[in-house]
Amino acid sequence: MLFFLQRDSSITEFLVKDFADSSNSFLTWGITSVIYCALVSVLFSQFIPFIPPKIAEVQVFGYGLNKFGFTFFGVAVFYLLKALLGYIYYASVGNIRKWNVFYFTATKFYFCVSMLLIFLCLGHYYFMPNPMELLNNYVLLFIIILIFKIIYYFFHKNHILPYQWYYKILYICTLQILPVLVLWKLLFL
Repeated sequence: MLFFLQRDSSITEFLVKDFADSSNSFLTWGITSVIYCALVSVLFSQFIPFIPPKIAEVQVFGYGLNKFGFTFFGVAVFYLLKALLGYIYYASVGNIRKWNVFYFTATKFYFCVSMLLIFLCLGHYYFMPNPMELLNNYVLLFIIILIFKIIYYFFHKNHILPYQWYYKILYICTLQILPVLVLWKLLFL
């Protein structure tokens, strides 16, 4: 993907590339987002206790959602709504020009997380450990990733968050912490 979309860039060149030198940022964001959603769904679908009856009753051409489909649909809708709310947030605080830089920066972050998730999925399905023992470790890992993402966004060299501190707190609460809690409630409670 990087070879064709980023003009023959390697992974390290992609990660250190500035926004001004980038190309096909939206396509790269879209592909990285789909891969991230699929990997999170593969990793967490086995921990879903059940599919809600209202959703299990929905049949499209005789097909219904299994645990992976339910998880993928939930994570994909979560990710798209979060991106839409992020765009609305940047438009409402008057920083619409920073939106492109923000999703370019987020693409690089989610690309790195996707690489980590590939290794986690391979290790998880190759070594076949007890999945219920690993759930606590995975949840702790995703909390650490969430905290690191917030710190990464705060101190990024492009200053992707607004300068006013109250807008930063608004962003963290409404677009980082609250959506994760809603997704957790949807999938696990």
